[in-house]
Amino acid sequence: MFDKDINEILAMTVFGFSIRSIIIFFIKAIIIYLFVRLLTGITKYLFKRSMKKQGKIVLDETKIGFLRQMVVTAIYIIGVSAFLSLIPGMEKVSNSILASAGILAMAVGLASQDALSNIVGGLFIIFSRPFKVGDFIKVDDVVVGTVMEITLRHTIIRNAENRMILIPNSKINSSTIINSSYGDNSTCSFIDIGVSYTVNLDFAIDTMRDEIMKHSLLIDYRTEEEKKNNVPQVVIRVINLGDSAITLRAWAWASTSANATVMKFELLKSIKERFDKEHIEIPYPYFNQILMKES
Repeated sequence: MFDKDINEILAMTVFGFSIRSIIIFFIKAIIIYLFVRLLTGITKYLFKRSMKKQGKIVLDETKIGFLRQMVVTAIYIIGVSAFLSLIPGMEKVSNSILASAGILAMAVGLASQDALSNIVGGLFIIFSRPFKVGDFIKVDDVVVGTVMEITLRHTIIRNAENRMILIPNSKINSSTIINSSYGDNSTCSFIDIGVSYTVNLDFAIDTMRDEIMKHSLLIDYRTEEEKKNNVPQVVIRVINLGDSAITLRAWAWASTSANATVMKFELLKSIKERFDKEHIEIPYPYFNQILMKES
């Protein structure tokens, strides 16, 4: 009697569907959800372990992070297709998604052209390696910072203000990139100072070089041949004869781009103070305002 009542309740229909079929649908949907969560969890764990054993594998942090996103995305696509197969009339859609040609068709149909170009751009970045996670780069002389992550759609850069800048992969692929971490990290800093036409240039150059040589971040970037030929560690030359000043430029090297920037800022201050002590004039434009009395 009890079994008969249960069967009658399960046979009841709601919106044209039996309660039995609705319960089975939700049970299957929950199983699919848990299975997808389990697979994504295992995938992230395995990729995390591979990053810890980076010395033993070919993939670096940049490639691992990008490939992890692609694998997780594929798992979600399979999960969605499995869920759609539970819905009556959606089996064909599910089968087309699971097929490789169906996945491509869905991407073309549902994703925008920009999204696809960003994904392709991300693949170019990963395998052509103009930069990687952790590199200090400059993009089109506008964005400067450290690469934090390369996603399927964006490259994330942290600037000096600790702000995260997201640049579409398609855009960054067509940009001019200065990578200070590519190859040799040593960076040359140009230090330009203007002096008066009445100044003894040799004395100004020697004073400027002496002040730069004192800086703790300065490195010796000369070759052995240059050292034998007594080329100065800090080369200073006249680069411009301006309207009111002679511009002197010093080539000062530091071990990294960040050190070069700090060194330049500190030397501009110390050179100005040293010039003041040595009475070396740094000219600047000034104006005389003449007030005419009304007659």
